[in-house]
Amino acid sequence: MEFQRIEPRGRSAMIVIPCLNEASYIGGLIEKLNKDALRFGMKIVVVDGGSSDGTKEIVSNMLEHNDRLILMHNRKRVQSAGINLAVATYGDRYDYIIRVDAHGHYPDGYCATLLDEIEKTGADSVVVAMATVGTGVFQKATAMAQNSKLGNGGAKHRVGASGHWTDHGHHAIMTVSAFQHIHGYDETFAHNEDAEFDCRLSAAGYRIWMTEKTHMVYFPRSAAWPLFCQYLGYGRGRAKNLAKHKMIPKIRQAIPLFVMPAVVMALFATIHWLAAVPAGLWFGVCLSYGLWLSLRERSLYGLLAALSAMIMHLAWSTGFWLQLTGISQVPVPDYEQ
Repeated sequence: MEFQRIEPRGRSAMIVIPCLNEASYIGGLIEKLNKDALRFGMKIVVVDGGSSDGTKEIVSNMLEHNDRLILMHNRKRVQSAGINLAVATYGDRYDYIIRVDAHGHYPDGYCATLLDEIEKTGADSVVVAMATVGTGVFQKATAMAQNSKLGNGGAKHRVGASGHWTDHGHHAIMTVSAFQHIHGYDETFAHNEDAEFDCRLSAAGYRIWMTEKTHMVYFPRSAAWPLFCQYLGYGRGRAKNLAKHKMIPKIRQAIPLFVMPAVVMALFATIHWLAAVPAGLWFGVCLSYGLWLSLRERSLYGLLAALSAMIMHLAWSTGFWLQLTGISQVPVPDYEQ
């Protein structure tokens, strides 16, 4: 593929969108980002991992009337490799990389706010909080779960957190120099590559700022099996990250680890009923929290949110133990979106 020449422009940035099968989102996303791209002289680099749903065709058609848009092919498919490819090709022409995930929505002026924050704070990376929303029944329930402590364990990179220095958050903007210095993302990570990156970034002495000035909106999986596969990958990625950096899980990460062993123990309830107690407690806590969510939000989605949370817990725990024990892996989607 012939790459278009990118001209530098002062303290400049490029927007990188790694994607795979995002035909439902990619067109509107590019149109949204194009406003900031025009204002700040930025290029929008879409790195496609081999989409088969028309994503590439949509972007190709947009190329004809948008000279700020570039389409690249990511033969390795995973997000980490896609972003590395874009930076390796164009990074030397820019000061900043703005990472945008295709399966989401961004407020007006998103890029402008990020540029302002990284300049004001002097941070090497600015991360954002994430809110989750849904449209269909299952997606709405999953969004409710992911926005609650039952689903996110009280993670600080959710909407509502105030601006602060942190060790991790949803990747938004970073300096090209810092990215290149730590050699970008680890391409062996199909999931959790951002947290692994932040471990190395902090270890190298770079600073990460969590901004409260803007955020992104994420659309979760709309069915149970894709959600399970996604969180299976998250669990694997977290285990791989902890092993690589010899880290101890945080409490909010350690608690779900007991879910898969508890479910396995429950299979022996025919031998003795006590074997089902741990799984029963987990089940009861999730349903109780879901009932509380329903009452608080005045919505029956709370009870369905409990089901989504249980799927996430079990998948995450299963993925973690599969990775940790080296057991053969079940295929999961290439991209976490």
